[in-house]
Amino acid sequence: MWVTPEQIENARRMDLLTYLQTYEPDNLQRLGTETYCTKEHDSLKISNGMWHWFSRHIGGKNALDYLIKVKGFSFLLAVMTINNAAEGKQVNREEREKLKDLEVPKLNPNIRRVKRYLMSRGIDERLIDYCHKEGMLFEDEDHHNCVFIGKDEQGVPKFGSLRSTTTDFKRDLDGSDKKYAFNLCLKKGSDTLHVFEAVIDLMSHITLSVKSNKEWYKDGYLSLGGVYATDNKKDIPLALNSFLESHPDIRAIRLHLDNDEIGRKATEQITEALKDKYEVIDEPPKSGKDYNEYLQNEIRRRKEPTR
Repeated sequence: MWVTPEQIENARRMDLLTYLQTYEPDNLQRLGTETYCTKEHDSLKISNGMWHWFSRHIGGKNALDYLIKVKGFSFLLAVMTINNAAEGKQVNREEREKLKDLEVPKLNPNIRRVKRYLMSRGIDERLIDYCHKEGMLFEDEDHHNCVFIGKDEQGVPKFGSLRSTTTDFKRDLDGSDKKYAFNLCLKKGSDTLHVFEAVIDLMSHITLSVKSNKEWYKDGYLSLGGVYATDNKKDIPLALNSFLESHPDIRAIRLHLDNDEIGRKATEQITEALKDKYEVIDEPPKSGKDYNEYLQNEIRRRKEPTR
């Protein structure tokens, strides 16, 4: 399956505002005279032909960038989606499935730089080794980014995200299926799920449990890969909905989302949507914006000499 240079150029010419106004009008919200956001991601602002997703520190110039960076489409799928939309057609299901294979970068045989980076942020070395052994944490060869992998029920990699070890860069891999975000350690019969915005926050929470000699491995852990609030109060993140459908034994959901406006709004919305079926407990970090800041604060506190 392929696209022509003309189709690629046509896709690059379409700006995001035009694409949303024409093909996703229900996902567009006006903020000012010339400024918009998406209802799906209220921190994604569109203005003067450009867009920027502030909560994820990424942006772009056109609809093609948006579909790849935000929606997780492969390049081919994004080009075909825009061209077919312009022609009043949709990418059929068979074509979409062919284009959604997870595109994993070339990986290093070791994770030395990734391990050094994660340990510098306080993550327990044994947990890092465990994730690597389970095929959920790697280091890409070209840029030495962290590569976090989410798998489906059969253990097949379906989702991946990159996190730079030197800058603020982060994004999902092309072909990622948001239903299968990074998750680990759900033992058969476990009834408790811990939910986080980011993988490093998840690993930070487990590290804190290890330091406190808690039996963390008895529960399940899920990273949502970011959160947002919508106008529909019954909406919950796709990764969480998929995980709960696949694990009917879950009875308690412990939300460990960030101490910022987005995290608090998402916590309220998830709680409202699930409170009638689950015990939903709000457990944000006790200090700092997120669980990694809380972990680092605790490490510093424990190193301070007692008076």
